[in-house]
Amino acid sequence: MRVVYHPRFTEVYDIDPAAAQGRIEAVLEELGDRYPFFEPRPAVDDDVLLVHTPEHLERVKRRTHVYEMALLAAGGAIKAAELAVSGEPAFALIRPPGHHAGPNSCWGFCWFNNVAIAVERLIKEGHIRKALIIDFDLHYGDGTAKIFSKNPDVDYCHLSGQMRESVLRQLEVCLERNANAELVAVSAGFDNHEKDWGGLLKTEDYTTIASMVKAMKVPVFAVLEGGYNHRVLGKNVAAFLAGLS
Repeated sequence: MRVVYHPRFTEVYDIDPAAAQGRIEAVLEELGDRYPFFEPRPAVDDDVLLVHTPEHLERVKRRTHVYEMALLAAGGAIKAAELAVSGEPAFALIRPPGHHAGPNSCWGFCWFNNVAIAVERLIKEGHIRKALIIDFDLHYGDGTAKIFSKNPDVDYCHLSGQMRESVLRQLEVCLERNANAELVAVSAGFDNHEKDWGGLLKTEDYTTIASMVKAMKVPVFAVLEGGYNHRVLGKNVAAFLAGLS
Protein backbone atom coordinates (compact mmCIF):
# COMPACT_ATOMS: atom_id res chain seq x y z
CA MET A 1 0.00 0.00 0.00
CA ARG A 2 1.35 3.39 -1.02
CA VAL A 3 0.13 6.89 -0.19
CA VAL A 4 0.66 9.74 -2.67
CA TYR A 5 0.93 13.09 -0.93
CA HIS A 6 2.51 16.52 -1.29
CA PRO A 7 2.90 19.08 1.53
CA ARG A 8 1.14 21.69 -0.60
CA PHE A 9 -2.12 19.80 -0.14
CA THR A 10 -2.42 21.39 3.30
CA GLU A 11 -2.63 24.85 1.70
CA VAL A 12 -5.96 26.67 1.96
CA TYR A 13 -6.51 27.54 -1.70
CA ASP A 14 -10.23 28.42 -1.61
CA ILE A 15 -13.14 29.02 0.80
CA ASP A 16 -15.01 25.74 0.24
CA PRO A 17 -15.12 22.80 2.69
CA ALA A 18 -12.75 20.69 0.60
CA ALA A 19 -10.08 23.37 1.02
CA ALA A 20 -10.64 23.90 4.74
CA GLN A 21 -7.70 24.15 7.11
CA GLY A 22 -7.02 20.95 9.04
CA ARG A 23 -8.77 18.57 6.65
CA ILE A 24 -5.68 16.93 5.17
CA GLU A 25 -3.86 17.17 8.49
CA ALA A 26 -6.57 15.06 10.13
CA VAL A 27 -5.79 12.22 7.72
CA LEU A 28 -2.03 12.59 8.09
CA GLU A 29 -2.31 12.41 11.88
CA GLU A 30 -4.33 9.21 11.71
CA LEU A 31 -2.10 7.48 9.16
CA GLY A 32 1.16 8.39 10.87
CA ASP A 33 4.02 6.40 9.39
CA ARG A 34 1.92 3.32 8.67
CA TYR A 35 2.54 3.50 4.90
CA PRO A 36 5.31 4.77 2.62
CA PHE A 37 4.57 8.17 1.10
CA PHE A 38 5.34 9.20 -2.48
CA GLU A 39 5.44 12.80 -3.67
CA PRO A 40 3.82 13.57 -7.04
CA ARG A 41 4.73 16.06 -9.73
CA PRO A 42 2.03 18.39 -11.00
CA ALA A 43 0.15 17.30 -14.08
CA VAL A 44 0.70 19.34 -17.23
CA ASP A 45 -1.87 20.97 -19.48
CA ASP A 46 -1.69 18.09 -21.96
CA ASP A 47 -2.79 15.71 -19.19
CA VAL A 48 -5.78 17.93 -18.42
CA LEU A 49 -6.69 18.07 -22.11
CA LEU A 50 -7.04 14.28 -22.19
CA VAL A 51 -10.53 14.74 -20.69
CA HIS A 52 -11.24 18.50 -20.59
CA THR A 53 -11.75 21.11 -23.31
CA PRO A 54 -9.23 23.90 -23.90
CA GLU A 55 -11.92 26.38 -22.85
CA HIS A 56 -12.31 24.72 -19.47
CA LEU A 57 -8.56 24.66 -18.94
CA GLU A 58 -8.31 28.37 -19.70
CA ARG A 59 -11.12 29.21 -17.26
CA VAL A 60 -9.35 27.42 -14.43
CA LYS A 61 -6.04 29.06 -15.33
CA ARG A 62 -7.53 32.44 -14.45
CA ARG A 63 -7.59 31.36 -10.79
CA THR A 64 -3.84 31.00 -10.37
CA HIS A 65 -3.67 29.34 -6.94
CA VAL A 66 -6.58 27.00 -7.69
CA TYR A 67 -5.00 26.10 -11.05
CA GLU A 68 -1.69 25.21 -9.37
CA MET A 69 -3.38 23.06 -6.76
CA ALA A 70 -5.65 21.38 -9.32
CA LEU A 71 -2.65 20.44 -11.45
CA LEU A 72 -0.91 19.01 -8.39
CA ALA A 73 -4.02 17.01 -7.45
CA ALA A 74 -4.25 15.58 -10.95
CA GLY A 75 -0.57 14.74 -10.75
CA GLY A 76 -1.23 12.91 -7.50
CA ALA A 77 -3.90 10.78 -9.16
CA ILE A 78 -1.57 10.05 -12.06
CA LYS A 79 1.17 8.96 -9.66
CA ALA A 80 -1.24 6.68 -7.78
CA ALA A 81 -2.37 5.13 -11.07
CA GLU A 82 1.24 4.52 -12.10
CA LEU A 83 1.99 2.84 -8.78
CA ALA A 84 -1.10 0.66 -9.19
CA VAL A 85 -0.14 -0.71 -12.60
CA SER A 86 3.38 -1.37 -11.28
CA GLY A 87 1.88 -3.74 -8.71
CA GLU A 88 1.11 -1.69 -5.59
CA PRO A 89 -2.32 -0.41 -4.55
CA ALA A 90 -2.13 3.33 -3.95
CA PHE A 91 -4.18 6.09 -2.36
CA ALA A 92 -3.85 9.71 -3.48
CA LEU A 93 -4.29 11.98 -0.47
CA ILE A 94 -5.01 15.02 -2.60
CA ARG A 95 -7.20 18.06 -3.01
CA PRO A 96 -9.09 19.66 -4.70
CA PRO A 97 -11.38 16.73 -5.48
CA GLY A 98 -12.47 16.07 -9.05
CA HIS A 99 -15.51 13.90 -9.75
CA HIS A 100 -17.86 16.83 -10.51
CA ALA A 101 -15.54 18.17 -13.22
CA GLY A 102 -16.82 17.31 -16.70
CA PRO A 103 -15.31 17.97 -20.11
CA ASN A 104 -16.28 21.66 -20.14
CA SER A 105 -17.67 22.37 -16.67
CA CYS A 106 -17.09 21.92 -12.97
CA TRP A 107 -18.78 22.51 -9.63
CA GLY A 108 -18.91 21.00 -6.12
CA PHE A 109 -15.38 22.07 -5.09
CA CYS A 110 -13.90 20.28 -8.16
CA TRP A 111 -11.81 21.77 -10.98
CA PHE A 112 -10.07 18.99 -12.94
CA ASN A 113 -11.29 15.39 -12.88
CA ASN A 114 -8.37 13.66 -11.19
CA VAL A 115 -9.59 10.07 -11.59
CA ALA A 116 -10.63 10.55 -15.21
CA ILE A 117 -7.29 12.12 -16.15
CA ALA A 118 -5.36 9.27 -14.53
CA VAL A 119 -7.49 6.52 -16.09
CA GLU A 120 -7.44 8.10 -19.54
CA ARG A 121 -3.68 8.49 -19.40
CA LEU A 122 -3.24 4.79 -18.57
CA ILE A 123 -5.46 3.93 -21.54
CA LYS A 124 -3.64 6.27 -23.93
CA GLU A 125 -0.27 4.85 -22.83
CA GLY A 126 -1.46 1.30 -23.44
CA HIS A 127 -1.25 0.07 -19.85
CA ILE A 128 -4.92 -0.96 -19.74
CA ARG A 129 -7.94 -1.14 -22.02
CA LYS A 130 -10.88 -1.77 -19.67
CA ALA A 131 -11.35 0.09 -16.40
CA LEU A 132 -13.94 0.23 -13.65
CA ILE A 133 -14.46 3.41 -11.63
CA ILE A 134 -16.14 2.96 -8.24
CA ASP A 135 -17.43 6.11 -6.55
CA PHE A 136 -18.70 5.87 -2.96
CA ASP A 137 -18.88 9.60 -2.35
CA LEU A 138 -22.24 10.87 -1.10
CA HIS A 139 -22.69 12.76 -4.37
CA TYR A 140 -22.94 11.36 -7.89
CA GLY A 141 -19.82 12.04 -9.93
CA ASP A 142 -21.59 13.61 -12.87
CA GLY A 143 -18.32 14.82 -14.37
CA THR A 144 -16.78 11.35 -14.43
CA ALA A 145 -19.95 9.81 -15.82
CA LYS A 146 -20.11 12.38 -18.62
CA ILE A 147 -16.44 12.05 -19.56
CA PHE A 148 -16.75 8.29 -20.09
CA SER A 149 -20.38 8.17 -21.24
CA LYS A 150 -19.39 7.18 -24.79
CA ASN A 151 -16.57 4.83 -23.83
CA PRO A 152 -17.85 1.26 -23.35
CA ASP A 153 -14.48 0.20 -21.95
CA VAL A 154 -14.82 2.38 -18.85
CA ASP A 155 -17.72 1.70 -16.48
CA TYR A 156 -18.64 4.26 -13.81
CA CYS A 157 -20.50 2.93 -10.76
CA HIS A 158 -21.77 5.29 -8.08
CA LEU A 159 -22.78 3.58 -4.82
CA SER A 160 -25.87 5.11 -3.27
CA GLY A 161 -28.96 4.16 -1.30
CA GLN A 162 -30.87 4.62 1.93
CA MET A 163 -29.43 1.55 3.66
CA ARG A 164 -25.85 0.39 4.21
CA GLU A 165 -26.70 -3.04 2.88
CA SER A 166 -27.92 -1.64 -0.43
CA VAL A 167 -24.64 0.21 -0.95
CA LEU A 168 -22.63 -2.97 -0.46
CA ARG A 169 -25.02 -4.94 -2.68
CA GLN A 170 -24.62 -2.36 -5.44
CA LEU A 171 -20.85 -2.77 -5.21
CA GLU A 172 -21.17 -6.54 -5.44
CA VAL A 173 -23.30 -6.29 -8.59
CA CYS A 174 -20.95 -3.74 -10.15
CA LEU A 175 -17.89 -5.89 -9.52
CA GLU A 176 -19.60 -8.94 -10.97
CA ARG A 177 -20.58 -6.96 -14.07
CA ASN A 178 -16.99 -5.84 -14.56
CA ALA A 179 -15.18 -9.11 -13.96
CA ASN A 180 -13.03 -8.43 -17.05
CA ALA A 181 -11.83 -5.00 -15.86
CA GLU A 182 -8.07 -4.58 -15.96
CA LEU A 183 -7.98 -1.85 -13.31
CA VAL A 184 -10.22 -0.40 -10.61
CA ALA A 185 -10.08 3.31 -9.83
CA VAL A 186 -11.91 4.52 -6.73
CA SER A 187 -13.34 7.97 -6.13
CA ALA A 188 -13.10 7.74 -2.37
CA GLY A 189 -15.45 10.28 -0.85
CA PHE A 190 -16.13 9.82 2.86
CA ASP A 191 -19.01 12.27 3.24
CA ASN A 192 -21.60 9.48 3.35
CA HIS A 193 -20.34 8.44 6.79
CA GLU A 194 -22.83 8.33 9.66
CA LYS A 195 -21.13 11.37 11.25
CA ASP A 196 -20.72 13.33 8.02
CA TRP A 197 -23.21 14.89 5.59
CA GLY A 198 -24.77 11.62 4.38
CA GLY A 199 -25.23 9.99 7.78
CA LEU A 200 -25.23 6.42 6.41
CA LEU A 201 -22.04 4.35 6.35
CA LYS A 202 -20.06 3.14 9.33
CA THR A 203 -16.28 3.30 9.48
CA GLU A 204 -15.96 -0.46 9.09
CA ASP A 205 -17.94 -0.30 5.85
CA TYR A 206 -14.98 1.39 4.18
CA THR A 207 -12.80 -1.59 5.07
CA THR A 208 -15.44 -3.91 3.61
CA ILE A 209 -15.68 -1.88 0.39
CA ALA A 210 -11.90 -1.89 -0.03
CA SER A 211 -11.66 -5.62 0.65
CA MET A 212 -14.31 -6.35 -1.98
CA VAL A 213 -12.42 -4.23 -4.52
CA LYS A 214 -9.11 -5.86 -3.63
CA ALA A 215 -10.65 -9.29 -4.25
CA MET A 216 -10.87 -8.37 -7.95
CA LYS A 217 -7.11 -9.08 -8.07
CA VAL A 218 -6.40 -6.28 -10.53
CA PRO A 219 -4.46 -3.03 -10.03
CA VAL A 220 -6.30 -0.59 -7.75
CA PHE A 221 -5.81 3.08 -6.99
CA ALA A 222 -8.04 5.49 -5.10
CA VAL A 223 -8.20 9.26 -4.72
CA LEU A 224 -9.73 11.40 -2.02
CA GLU A 225 -12.96 13.12 -3.01
CA GLY A 226 -15.36 14.30 -0.26
CA GLY A 227 -15.32 13.92 3.52
CA TYR A 228 -15.76 17.00 5.68
CA ASN A 229 -15.98 15.98 9.34
CA HIS A 230 -12.36 16.26 10.37
CA ARG A 231 -13.01 14.29 13.56
CA VAL A 232 -13.76 11.09 11.63
CA LEU A 233 -12.21 11.60 8.20
CA GLY A 234 -8.80 10.24 9.18
CA LYS A 235 -10.29 7.13 10.77
CA ASN A 236 -12.40 6.47 7.69
CA VAL A 237 -9.45 6.82 5.33
CA ALA A 238 -7.38 4.53 7.57
CA ALA A 239 -10.18 1.94 7.55
CA PHE A 240 -10.33 2.04 3.75
CA LEU A 241 -6.57 1.67 3.38
CA ALA A 242 -6.58 -1.26 5.80
CA GLY A 243 -8.98 -3.06 3.48
CA LEU A 244 -6.73 -2.47 0.46
CA SER A 245 -3.53 -3.46 2.25
